[in-house]
Amino acid sequence: MRVGLTGGIGSGKSEVAAILASLGALVIDADELAREAVAPGSDGLRRIGERWPAVIGPDGSLDRAALAAVVFGDPAEREALNGIVHPAVRALGAKREARAAPGQVVVHEVPLLFETGFDRSCDATVLVVAATERRIERIERRSGLGRNEIARRMAAQVDPAEAARRATYVIRNDGSLQDLRQKTVAVWEALAKAAPNRA
Repeated sequence: MRVGLTGGIGSGKSEVAAILASLGALVIDADELAREAVAPGSDGLRRIGERWPAVIGPDGSLDRAALAAVVFGDPAEREALNGIVHPAVRALGAKREARAAPGQVVVHEVPLLFETGFDRSCDATVLVVAATERRIERIERRSGLGRNEIARRMAAQVDPAEAARRATYVIRNDGSLQDLRQKTVAVWEALAKAAPNRA
Protein backbone atom coordinates (compact mmCIF):
# COMPACT_ATOMS: atom_id res chain seq x y z
CA MET A 1 0.00 0.00 0.00
CA ARG A 2 1.39 3.37 -1.05
CA VAL A 3 0.51 6.34 1.16
CA GLY A 4 1.29 9.97 0.40
CA LEU A 5 2.05 12.10 3.47
CA THR A 6 2.11 15.87 3.18
CA GLY A 7 1.64 19.11 5.07
CA GLY A 8 2.74 22.71 4.78
CA ILE A 9 6.08 23.87 6.15
CA GLY A 10 5.96 23.81 9.97
CA SER A 11 2.87 21.58 10.13
CA GLY A 12 4.67 18.64 11.74
CA LYS A 13 4.60 16.14 8.87
CA SER A 14 8.14 14.93 9.63
CA GLU A 15 7.06 14.11 13.18
CA VAL A 16 4.11 12.13 11.80
CA ALA A 17 6.49 10.35 9.40
CA ALA A 18 8.73 9.35 12.33
CA ILE A 19 5.72 7.98 14.23
CA LEU A 20 4.57 6.00 11.18
CA ALA A 21 8.09 4.58 10.77
CA SER A 22 8.05 3.50 14.42
CA LEU A 23 4.76 1.68 13.72
CA GLY A 24 6.29 -0.30 10.86
CA ALA A 25 5.95 1.83 7.73
CA LEU A 26 8.76 2.22 5.22
CA VAL A 27 9.06 6.02 5.03
CA ILE A 28 10.59 7.59 1.93
CA ASP A 29 11.44 11.28 2.42
CA ALA A 30 11.14 13.29 -0.82
CA ASP A 31 13.28 16.12 0.63
CA GLU A 32 16.11 13.65 1.25
CA LEU A 33 15.71 12.31 -2.29
CA ALA A 34 15.70 15.89 -3.63
CA ARG A 35 19.07 16.50 -1.94
CA GLU A 36 20.38 13.31 -3.53
CA ALA A 37 19.01 14.40 -6.93
CA VAL A 38 21.13 17.59 -6.86
CA ALA A 39 24.23 16.18 -5.15
CA PRO A 40 27.66 17.00 -6.65
CA GLY A 41 28.13 15.02 -9.85
CA SER A 42 24.40 14.46 -10.41
CA ASP A 43 22.55 15.15 -13.64
CA GLY A 44 20.14 17.34 -11.65
CA LEU A 45 22.92 19.64 -10.44
CA ARG A 46 24.35 19.88 -13.95
CA ARG A 47 20.96 20.95 -15.35
CA ILE A 48 20.43 23.49 -12.55
CA GLY A 49 23.88 24.94 -13.25
CA GLU A 50 23.05 25.30 -16.93
CA ARG A 51 19.87 27.26 -16.18
CA TRP A 52 21.02 29.26 -13.11
CA PRO A 53 24.85 29.42 -13.15
CA ALA A 54 24.90 31.88 -10.23
CA VAL A 55 23.49 29.27 -7.78
CA ILE A 56 26.52 26.97 -8.14
CA GLY A 57 29.17 27.71 -5.51
CA PRO A 58 32.91 27.98 -6.19
CA ASP A 59 33.36 24.37 -5.03
CA GLY A 60 30.78 23.14 -7.55
CA SER A 61 28.05 22.48 -4.99
CA LEU A 62 24.55 23.95 -4.91
CA ASP A 63 24.07 27.25 -3.08
CA ARG A 64 20.61 26.45 -1.68
CA ALA A 65 19.97 29.95 -0.31
CA ALA A 66 20.72 31.51 -3.72
CA LEU A 67 18.44 29.01 -5.47
CA ALA A 68 15.65 29.61 -2.94
CA ALA A 69 15.92 33.37 -3.54
CA VAL A 70 15.38 32.75 -7.27
CA VAL A 71 12.54 30.21 -7.17
CA PHE A 72 10.42 31.26 -4.20
CA GLY A 73 9.83 34.68 -5.71
CA ASP A 74 8.92 33.50 -9.21
CA PRO A 75 6.37 30.75 -9.94
CA ALA A 76 7.78 30.15 -13.45
CA GLU A 77 11.29 29.60 -12.12
CA ARG A 78 9.94 27.33 -9.38
CA GLU A 79 8.12 25.31 -12.05
CA ALA A 80 11.34 24.99 -14.04
CA LEU A 81 13.20 23.72 -10.97
CA ASN A 82 10.41 21.24 -10.22
CA GLY A 83 10.69 19.97 -13.80
CA ILE A 84 14.34 19.12 -13.15
CA VAL A 85 14.10 17.74 -9.62
CA HIS A 86 10.75 15.91 -9.44
CA PRO A 87 11.39 13.26 -12.14
CA ALA A 88 14.71 12.41 -10.47
CA VAL A 89 13.03 12.22 -7.05
CA ARG A 90 10.37 9.86 -8.40
CA ALA A 91 12.98 7.56 -9.92
CA LEU A 92 14.93 7.45 -6.64
CA GLY A 93 11.69 6.91 -4.69
CA ALA A 94 10.72 3.96 -6.89
CA LYS A 95 14.11 2.34 -6.17
CA ARG A 96 13.61 2.71 -2.41
CA GLU A 97 10.02 1.50 -2.61
CA ALA A 98 11.23 -1.69 -4.27
CA ARG A 99 13.04 -2.53 -1.00
CA ALA A 100 9.78 -2.70 0.99
CA ALA A 101 8.94 -5.99 2.69
CA PRO A 102 5.94 -7.88 1.28
CA GLY A 103 2.76 -6.21 2.55
CA GLN A 104 4.63 -3.31 4.19
CA VAL A 105 2.91 0.08 4.06
CA VAL A 106 5.12 2.53 2.14
CA VAL A 107 4.76 6.18 3.14
CA HIS A 108 6.09 8.82 0.75
CA GLU A 109 6.67 12.05 2.67
CA VAL A 110 6.15 14.62 -0.09
CA PRO A 111 5.85 18.37 0.66
CA LEU A 112 4.28 19.05 -2.78
CA LEU A 113 2.12 15.92 -2.91
CA PHE A 114 -0.94 17.51 -4.52
CA GLU A 115 0.94 20.18 -6.48
CA THR A 116 2.98 17.56 -8.36
CA GLY A 117 0.10 15.11 -8.86
CA PHE A 118 1.89 12.35 -6.93
CA ASP A 119 -1.30 11.87 -4.88
CA ARG A 120 -2.88 10.23 -7.94
CA SER A 121 -0.44 7.30 -7.67
CA CYS A 122 -1.17 6.73 -3.96
CA ASP A 123 -3.72 4.38 -2.38
CA ALA A 124 -4.37 6.94 0.37
CA THR A 125 -3.15 10.38 1.37
CA VAL A 126 -2.52 11.89 4.80
CA LEU A 127 -2.40 15.65 5.36
CA VAL A 128 -0.94 17.23 8.52
CA VAL A 129 -2.34 20.68 9.29
CA ALA A 130 -1.73 23.25 12.02
CA ALA A 131 -2.73 26.82 12.78
CA THR A 132 -0.70 29.33 10.76
CA GLU A 133 0.74 31.06 13.85
CA ARG A 134 1.84 27.71 15.32
CA ARG A 135 3.55 26.83 12.05
CA ILE A 136 5.38 30.17 11.90
CA GLU A 137 6.59 29.77 15.52
CA ARG A 138 7.92 26.26 14.80
CA ILE A 139 9.76 27.38 11.67
CA GLU A 140 11.26 30.43 13.41
CA ARG A 141 12.53 28.22 16.25
CA ARG A 142 14.23 25.68 14.03
CA SER A 143 15.40 27.66 10.99
CA GLY A 144 16.15 31.26 11.88
CA LEU A 145 14.16 32.42 8.83
CA GLY A 146 12.36 35.77 9.10
CA ARG A 147 8.56 35.98 9.04
CA ASN A 148 8.51 37.45 5.50
CA GLU A 149 10.59 34.57 4.13
CA ILE A 150 8.41 32.05 5.99
CA ALA A 151 5.26 33.66 4.56
CA ARG A 152 6.75 33.49 1.05
CA ARG A 153 7.47 29.76 1.43
CA MET A 154 4.03 29.07 2.87
CA ALA A 155 2.40 30.91 -0.04
CA ALA A 156 4.26 28.65 -2.49
CA GLN A 157 2.44 25.57 -1.13
CA VAL A 158 -1.10 24.37 -1.77
CA ASP A 159 -3.81 26.05 0.30
CA PRO A 160 -4.40 23.86 3.40
CA ALA A 161 -8.19 23.98 2.91
CA GLU A 162 -7.83 22.71 -0.67
CA ALA A 163 -5.39 20.00 0.46
CA ALA A 164 -7.80 18.94 3.23
CA ARG A 165 -10.58 18.58 0.68
CA ARG A 166 -8.40 16.24 -1.38
CA ALA A 167 -6.75 14.20 1.41
CA THR A 168 -8.00 10.80 2.58
CA TYR A 169 -7.05 11.55 6.21
CA VAL A 170 -6.33 14.86 7.95
CA ILE A 171 -4.29 15.06 11.16
CA ARG A 172 -4.59 18.36 13.06
CA ASN A 173 -1.35 19.11 14.92
CA ASP A 174 -2.17 21.91 17.35
CA GLY A 175 -1.69 19.96 20.60
CA SER A 176 1.03 18.00 22.37
CA LEU A 177 3.34 15.37 20.89
CA GLN A 178 1.34 12.72 22.73
CA ASP A 179 -1.85 14.02 21.12
CA LEU A 180 -0.16 13.90 17.70
CA ARG A 181 0.94 10.32 18.30
CA GLN A 182 -2.60 9.25 19.24
CA LYS A 183 -4.02 10.82 16.09
CA THR A 184 -1.30 9.24 13.94
CA VAL A 185 -1.88 5.80 15.46
CA ALA A 186 -5.60 6.15 14.65
CA VAL A 187 -4.76 6.88 11.01
CA TRP A 188 -2.29 3.96 10.96
CA GLU A 189 -5.02 1.63 12.21
CA ALA A 190 -7.38 2.91 9.52
CA LEU A 191 -4.68 2.32 6.88
CA ALA A 192 -4.17 -1.23 8.20
CA LYS A 193 -7.90 -1.93 7.80
CA ALA A 194 -7.78 -0.56 4.27
CA ALA A 195 -4.88 -2.93 3.47
CA PRO A 196 -6.06 -6.26 4.97
CA ASN A 197 -3.19 -8.21 3.40
CA ARG A 198 -0.57 -6.18 5.25
CA ALA A 199 1.96 -8.46 6.99
